Amino acid sequence: MTIVEYRRRRDRLAGMMPPRSLLVLPAANETTRSRDVHFPFRQDSDFLYLTGFPEPEAWMVLAPARPDGDLVLFCRPRDPAREIWDGRRAGVAGATERYRADQAHPIGDLDKVMPTLLEGRERVYFPIGRDPDLDRRLMGWVATAKTKARAGVIAPSEFLASDRLLAEQRLRKSPLERRTMHKAARISAAAHRAVMQRCRPGLWEYQLESEFVHQCALRGGRTQAYPPIVGSGANACVLHYVDNRHRLRDGDLVLIDAGCELAGYASDITRTFPVNGRFSDAQRTLYELVLAAQQAAIAKAVPGNRWDDPHKAAVRTLTAGLVELGILPGGPRAVARLIKEEKYKPFFMHRTGHWLGMDVHDVGDYKVRGKWRRLEPGMVLTIEPGLYIAAANDAAPAPFRNIGIRIEDDVAITEEGHEILSADAPKDPTEIESLVGTRS
Repeated sequence: MTIVEYRRRRDRLAGMMPPRSLLVLPAANETTRSRDVHFPFRQDSDFLYLTGFPEPEAWMVLAPARPDGDLVLFCRPRDPAREIWDGRRAGVAGATERYRADQAHPIGDLDKVMPTLLEGRERVYFPIGRDPDLDRRLMGWVATAKTKARAGVIAPSEFLASDRLLAEQRLRKSPLERRTMHKAARISAAAHRAVMQRCRPGLWEYQLESEFVHQCALRGGRTQAYPPIVGSGANACVLHYVDNRHRLRDGDLVLIDAGCELAGYASDITRTFPVNGRFSDAQRTLYELVLAAQQAAIAKAVPGNRWDDPHKAAVRTLTAGLVELGILPGGPRAVARLIKEEKYKPFFMHRTGHWLGMDVHDVGDYKVRGKWRRLEPGMVLTIEPGLYIAAANDAAPAPFRNIGIRIEDDVAITEEGHEILSADAPKDPTEIESLVGTRS
């Protein structure tokens, strides 16, 4: 992202805030993994979205119409002794020079300066309820500001959750955001292709995981948007399987749900393919049914349609297919009733997609005033129908059991219709068979 992009976002957000409002956001905290070892730091998405500032121990204030500038940052000061151990910090000067804060202060001055920033403001946007300690700290600053009431100073009396305000803005991606997400999806698609080529019976699930992570990192996607799912055989029927420690068996399918994060933006792609490079008749039949359901859903991902339209299209296709295969009872006329009674749910128990952006399950309401939201250009979503027929599911004929299939793509809504950002990831069954196991 660019400084101009961050400024544009803040200006747009300021225009959505009523007069005499203030937005206060804390950065993410470092999280201890064990003793003195931390998990890799990842900035809070809202904080990163508005500032680009990548460090912990920081706060931002957006104060529209403030004479000295809208953006105030609090951050760690430069500390040469600590920087030898932990790396360079931006410091107060870097916050203004590199990240273009209008004013910056050391984080140690937060309790002293924040009450003065609240003076003259009637309402505060804040991530209310995320952390009780932060809520109490905000109330302390407000209480300090109120001590000047006899001098005619106004202090905030209205407190609003910042999440909804920011979610509405983040839901619609700018051209630069979409280009970044497209690049992340291309990196992940190349990694999926490489994993298919590397796959063969006898390898372990975690070896495919390591291949995927390696291929992403080679292309600049050093961070994964979520822990990769590599489920072979029965493990593919576990939706969020992350053990990734079983051996790949000849004759099984393997489902890989994985995507890198690039510049704070997630990709999310799922592909399912045969370990030995050849679909069995039953596997191919179910795979082609899921692929048809995904294609029907993607066709509904256009401006003006409602969020639920792709899901309904996928459900209709899957249910009709399950009836045709004899897995669900009845003929073609029974499909509508089976959908109404949700008889498909033992085989397809999740929604067909979710918003995608800085978070893999990104922000934004799916319903507005009780109705499914209409799709608009700039929105990005996943489309991921699946079928999961566990071994214990005796409603299905034996050849269909122990099979889990999901096909997931990242789809951007455009003025003309949609763009599949992850189109480079192979999903045609014949192309998949031509790739699997071709690299030693």
